[in-house]
Formats: sequence, structure tokens, C-alpha cells
Amino acid sequence: MDLGIDRQALVPVVQQIVSAVTQWIRKNEVSPGTRLPSVRRLALDNLLSQSSVIEALERMVAQGLLAHRHGAGFMVAEPPVAHECQWYEGAERDWGDFADSPLGELKLGCGWLPEAWHESDDISYAIREVSRTDTAGLFNYSTPLGLPVLREQLLKRLTHLHIDTRLDCILTTGGASHAVDLLIRVLLRAGDCVVVETPGYGNLYRQLAFHGVHLLEVPRTPSGPDIPALEALLQRHRPKCLFTHSLYHNPTGSSLCRVVAERLLELARRDDFLIIEEDVYGDLQHATCTRLAALPHEGRVIYVASFSKTLSSALRVGYLSAEASLIARLATLKTSTGFGTSRFAEAVVSTLLANGTYRKWVQRLRKRLSTEMAATLQVLEDEEWEVFTVPAGGMFLWARPGANAFSRVQAFARRLGVLLSPGSLFNPTGEYSEWLRINVAYASDQRALALMRAVGPARSTSTILKTTGV
Repeated sequence: MDLGIDRQALVPVVQQIVSAVTQWIRKNEVSPGTRLPSVRRLALDNLLSQSSVIEALERMVAQGLLAHRHGAGFMVAEPPVAHECQWYEGAERDWGDFADSPLGELKLGCGWLPEAWHESDDISYAIREVSRTDTAGLFNYSTPLGLPVLREQLLKRLTHLHIDTRLDCILTTGGASHAVDLLIRVLLRAGDCVVVETPGYGNLYRQLAFHGVHLLEVPRTPSGPDIPALEALLQRHRPKCLFTHSLYHNPTGSSLCRVVAERLLELARRDDFLIIEEDVYGDLQHATCTRLAALPHEGRVIYVASFSKTLSSALRVGYLSAEASLIARLATLKTSTGFGTSRFAEAVVSTLLANGTYRKWVQRLRKRLSTEMAATLQVLEDEEWEVFTVPAGGMFLWARPGANAFSRVQAFARRLGVLLSPGSLFNPTGEYSEWLRINVAYASDQRALALMRAVGPARSTSTILKTTGV
């Protein structure tokens, strides 16, 4: 079995082995119970160490893709009887369609990185280091504002981004969604109006609706919120807040331009509302960018960020920066509703920031995403898809197939076992839309390529399946 290992690639060898064996099982429709070549044979044929092969195959056993019997080696596992679904936007609507897939469906529109992209060794090292040097983190609560050493690292990061803040103006949270939930509870009451972008983040809509907040929709443009539409809303309503993404907006991948940013701040001062700026994808930036929190804003901007998208969603570490008086109120609520955040998780993230591991990881991630972004854009252009904007970075594209092709894409995705994130998931009312969010980190998969090519001119389904090997 030729695993096609690329020793110059950024992906660790063990992860390449996992991906290659998984693809071999899927492409050849290998039956459960089929034995794999021996560890020794796989290692010899691919010039690998046996320890690397064993580690990769044992990972696949843990994932339920392979089984291992003493004396019989590794074999393809039986499909699970029950399948516990990993969460994603819209899971409550669409997940069950592919629950029977033994090898897992392709989440082409999800909001996180593929598991195979993560480099677990660095996190494992940080966990061991924290366990050895900070035993209190294993047993004790964190402080109300968050672990001091982490907040000091965050202050350095924000200063580097030209965001003027202080240590007492930073609060750690259990991810960005937790930060937003705290802000909604402290700042808003049922019946209040807020402005949200359309398309935008579906979970934000649900959080606001849960608290009885009225949503005012402003269209998202490639340069940020539609300013004329926002001004029209402000003439009729008095919103308390505006929620926006400045960089690599979810789901469109667009980023805020300086002119729009300055006008937003002018309107916030004139009409007396706050701006909640989410920046969960900001670490993926390549070039000069505009953040509202980095501009003079007189306390009008609340900055929210997280390490869930770039580092690990399992650690659940986020933070926000705001006026000290608001931070104090948020900290009181945070402590009374959950006794604070995880001291241990915050210590792990602090270690990764302090030793430079996170910075180096993000640099590698930017490069890899940039390559995938360019390749995906080329395929979509070749197949005549419409793209909302060409992002300067990040992981999302907002695109739709050619005329009268959306139903064909939906049907083909179901056949391939590809989970889509359609435009209706990113609209407060669930309005039908032919736009799709595409995560470029998944787009080089043969099933994704087959799907994007399904709408190309004069191509039959059978031809696409044959040429892509799906």
C-alpha cells in the first residue's frame, strides 16, 4: 500500500498515514473485517518507522475506523450501531441524513479545522508542563477575571494589535460564545433592539432570540456592514448594540475596510450604541487589516476573541476587552453563574503563548490555509461558481453554483456524504438561500472536488465520479 507520504509537508507524518489509510478504505469501499497489511510491511513499503505506523493505526482504532486483535493485526472496523453526532451549525436539522456513514461524512461547511490538521504534540507538552509546575491548576478555581499569567499574555497580544487596553480591562471566558452570552445578559433586556449582519453567525441569532432581543438585519457587504442600510435602520430604531466581525467574517470571509470602520464609529457615537467586535479568526491574518478596537472609539467597542478556532475547541478559552466598569460587572456574572473558567485550560494556553508555540503554529496554519484558499478559488472559477468576495485570509468562502444548479449540488452532496452549510443557516429567519459556506481546509477532499465540479458545463455525474475516484 503506497501511502504517498510527503516529508516536506507541514502535516506530521502520523497524520498523513491516518489520512492515507482512511482514503484507501473509502476509495476502495473496503469491507469491514478486511485485514490491513502488517505494520512491518507498511513501514518497509513507505520508508517509515514502525512506531509511526503503529501510532497512526492506533489513532484510527480510537476513532472507530479500525479494530485490532492480538495476533491478527489491524482490520477495518464494523460500522458503529449508534453514532454520536459532533455539533455543527444546523446539526439539529441535517445531521441524521448521514448518521449511517461508517467513515464519517465530509463537513465541507463546518467552522473548524480538520482533526488531521491539529498538531497534538505541542498541546500535550503544555499539558504535561502545567501538570508538573502548576498543581493548583488541577484542583482550584481560577480568579474572577481569569488566570493572571494568561491575561498578561493577552495584554501583550492586544498591544501588538494596537488595541489600547489595560490588565483590568481584560476578562477570560469559556470561548467567544460564552463572552457574547455574558454581554447579552449584562447589556440587554427582552425587547431591546440590536443590529446583526445578514448573512451572519447563526448561533448569535439563537443566543439573542433566547433572551427576547429584537434583531435588526443589516446586509453584509465585501467591505463590512452596509452603511446606507444601517443608517436607514438607525433613523427608525434605537439599537443598543451592533454585532460584527471585522476580519474574515463568518460566513462570507469578508473583512472590514477602513472607510466603513470609521463611519461605524461615527454612527456609534452619534446614535449612542455599542459595537461588539468578534475576532475569532483574526489570528489568520496575512496583511494589514482594520480592527475597530484598534481605532479611537471612546469605549464604544467591545473586543471578543478566542483560541477555539485556531488552537483547540476542547480547551474553551476566550476573552474580551472592554471598559473596566463593564468588565467588573461581567466578572461578577461569570463567577455567580459558573464559578469562573478553567484555570487548567487557561494555564495550558498561557504556556503555549509564552513559549512561542502558538505563534509558530499560527504561521504554519496561515500558510496552509492560503494554499487551500487559492486552490479552492481556482476550482470554483473553473466551474463557474459565483464567489461573494476573495478573502485576504481565513478559512471561509461564500459561494453559490451557477444558474439552476443548486438543487443538483444538494442532491449530489447527499450522494457523496458531504454535509453542506446552506445560506439559510446564516439568516435570522432561516430564509432560503443558494449561497453555501465552504471551509477551504476541507475543499481538497475528492468528495468536495466532485461536488464543486458537479455543476460544470456538460459534465455527467458518472463522469465526475469516475475522474475523481469517489
